[in-house]
Amino acid sequence: MSKLFEGLKVIDCGSFIAAPIAATLLGDFGADVIKIEPPTGGGDPSRHLPKLPGMPKAEHPYGWLLDNRNKRGLALDLSKPDGQAILHRLVESADVFVTNYPLTVRNKLAIDYARLSKLNERLVYASFTGYGETGDEAGKPGFDATAYWARSGMMDLVRSDAATPPARAVAGMGDHPSGVALFAAISLALYQRERTGRGTQVGSSLLANGIFANGIMAQAALCGATFTPRPPREENLNALSCYYRCRDGRWLLLVIINDERDWPTFATCIGRADLIDDPRYAKQADRFAHSAELIATFDEVFATRDRDDWRARLNAAGIIFECVAEVEDLPGDRQMIETGVLLPIEGESMLTINSPFFVDGADKVPPHRAPGLGQHSDEILRDAGYDDATITQLRERRIVL
Repeated sequence: MSKLFEGLKVIDCGSFIAAPIAATLLGDFGADVIKIEPPTGGGDPSRHLPKLPGMPKAEHPYGWLLDNRNKRGLALDLSKPDGQAILHRLVESADVFVTNYPLTVRNKLAIDYARLSKLNERLVYASFTGYGETGDEAGKPGFDATAYWARSGMMDLVRSDAATPPARAVAGMGDHPSGVALFAAISLALYQRERTGRGTQVGSSLLANGIFANGIMAQAALCGATFTPRPPREENLNALSCYYRCRDGRWLLLVIINDERDWPTFATCIGRADLIDDPRYAKQADRFAHSAELIATFDEVFATRDRDDWRARLNAAGIIFECVAEVEDLPGDRQMIETGVLLPIEGESMLTINSPFFVDGADKVPPHRAPGLGQHSDEILRDAGYDDATITQLRERRIVL
């Protein structure tokens, strides 16, 4: 067994989530990732997400813990020439440089592609933006809630029905898949480098990933399709692809697509075999035409048992469904634990979330705690050839922390 990216040197000079998570994925497969943070202002703002209104309160900086595991931390003031010189020295021997800083800020901090690529022709420069790098909105700031969620149409489409307000995003829901896209671009560039010997620039954006995630509906719009406004749940057009509340107040989602085959099995499973021969529901078209009646019937049925009782019955019958999980359910999800989707942080009982893919024959690095601000500054500078006296001077001048 081996670690695919062992020996790969990565500099993560990003903030928040979408760009840094790409570096984290490289680190999961063995890359040495250096996290660059400003020494003032508390470092990467991602550290402070739990302090924001409405976010879950916890003693651990959970976003930071997940998105920056297995990295070494260097607190470096890139607003000063000496700080830029340190970064440039690190870039000379790096394989990958990752950033999502605004384009104008990159020029100000001397971390733009044109400058860094001259220092190292093998460097893969991974650029992430909110709205892309060309066009009138290239410099527009954005988060996943805006550029990914709202702009893509998903915020509108997933509302419970057309009369309700648009659905709010949750933290990181667009950043994480977008970071996987950036990871894929980096991997392609590394593959190309094996053939050519030269690095290149790769990139992705929240805008591109948002519409890709909403691809089916977006492509329908591009084809000139006519859309049907989403009705209230009680008037859903398909009673067998709907969600139902159980006796204990928990919800189940049915997604029975092959209902010509599964309709008798489902009706028998829920104790309503009498519905099978009811002429109102004999064919799929009939069930669609009488979906509101069926939903009302199923509401009464599912309200007679608790969710876990229904889960056992539906599983035994082979019905496609899922429990609508609440986040408090996730730490005890046995399937996630047994498949390694959730795994413990090294040396701790606390679980964290694995990267969402594996490669046979390639080990992942066990997840370790994300670094404290400037935790590895001295170590990284020594590796780069700085002696202790110079490091002390850099600290005294607040170039590093």
